[in-house]
Amino acid sequence: MLKLKLFNHQTGEFQETVLDPNRQQSEVLIGRAASCDLVLDGADVSRVHGQIKFQQGDYCYSDLGSANGSRINNQAVQVHQSYPLKVDDLIRIGDFVLMVEAIEITAASGEASIWRKLSGERPIWAKGDLTVRCIRVTDETADVKTFTFVADPPVLFHYQPGQFVTLDLEINGESVLRSYSISSSPSRPHTLEITIKRVASSPDAPDAPPGLVSNWLHDQLKVGSRIKLSGPLGKFTCYPNPAKKLLLISAGSGITPMMSMSRWIADTGADTDVIFFHCARTPRDIIFRQELELMAARLPNFRPVISITRSEPGQPWFGFSGRLTDTMLHSIAPDFQDRTVYVCGPNGFMQNVKTLLESLHFPMSRYHEESFGSPKKAKPASPPPSSSFGEAHEPPPSLSSSPPSPPSPSTKPAVFFAQSNQEVTDESAESILDLAEQAGIKIRSNCRQGVCGACKKRKLEGVVKYESEPDGLDREEEEAGYILTCVAAPVGRVVVEA
Repeated sequence: MLKLKLFNHQTGEFQETVLDPNRQQSEVLIGRAASCDLVLDGADVSRVHGQIKFQQGDYCYSDLGSANGSRINNQAVQVHQSYPLKVDDLIRIGDFVLMVEAIEITAASGEASIWRKLSGERPIWAKGDLTVRCIRVTDETADVKTFTFVADPPVLFHYQPGQFVTLDLEINGESVLRSYSISSSPSRPHTLEITIKRVASSPDAPDAPPGLVSNWLHDQLKVGSRIKLSGPLGKFTCYPNPAKKLLLISAGSGITPMMSMSRWIADTGADTDVIFFHCARTPRDIIFRQELELMAARLPNFRPVISITRSEPGQPWFGFSGRLTDTMLHSIAPDFQDRTVYVCGPNGFMQNVKTLLESLHFPMSRYHEESFGSPKKAKPASPPPSSSFGEAHEPPPSLSSSPPSPPSPSTKPAVFFAQSNQEVTDESAESILDLAEQAGIKIRSNCRQGVCGACKKRKLEGVVKYESEPDGLDREEEEAGYILTCVAAPVGRVVVEA
């Protein structure tokens, strides 16, 4: 017996139903005809579209040669091929989405039924380190690939749409960390996807030039490859309650967290009106173009708008051209003042969008942006007396078994690295990570913006201050005494476990 949730994107109709093909392989027919066991009244649904039957210990779906095809978890299915179904699988038939909520298998001996539900079928990964295996590599454009992962043993991936993971790779004998937004949706929890653009290397950062990891993944990561990742992290998300009206603005590979949010909104039937503006170089560089067009055709409350910045011979374009402007914004979203805005893309692109919205007196409390661009540093301000984010943090009780060093008489900013037995003082340093690097003390780092959490270390004594909230720490880690060394500055003398 299968318990299904049925949703029609066009009408908003929602219902639950139970199908019961038995062990003699009798079938449940699905289609538009009144004689079908499950009737789906839609123009894109064939009279007899597909079937579900029990075979070889699994409930399986087959498309029976329908005119418009079927999709399982957004992948087109072959005609007359059997696809075993799992809990949380999504079957798309025309404007209808069928989600497998539960599966009941009754043993022939009359034993009690077994319900395989979300929490019981597989363990859930929601935080921490994980080894994953690549099962599919999809060419989105000439220089963009999507990598699809599963875990061994299998898990259900639980995250918020728009969040990111940090990959832990070994490249040329060196450990390298890089963060990438998740492009898949948590409504499809059996796999996790990241979409990566190949980027030309640059000498600007000799330790890990821009594009080093992206290019390595393009060249080296194959089906069957295993990598380590950690996460999920990030607060760039519309979850759990998206605003009634959203304006998503992206450029280049900044489209990835927007697709995660868009897919989640579509899959869950959220009552949200979405305008999705994306800027690409040429028509050939539009990532997820076909999927965006399909979503627009099937979702009345989803409207993608594409602009290109460079014409290309032989590629006619009749849409918008150039970066987002005042006139363009009023044309594509005349009600933009009523929307919540999410922006992701190159730093210059995001700054231009932010400046534009500010000049139009947009309420910036509803503006959100995400970036993994170049490190942004600013000298921390003088510490206020309180202990909230952006202010001085009082030290927790010591969590180290070994006693810290004797207090230093100096009141200047200084850090004693307990494990390395070194003390570093430099008033010009902007963070504890800067001081560690001056002394040759190795602390793993990645974003240098307080976002990814790679550089966290336990503070044993002293007070640190942050200029802004350190997104890469959760409350439990803070209570355990951890700080983000890339954005934490010492107030007086601080002892760190490093």
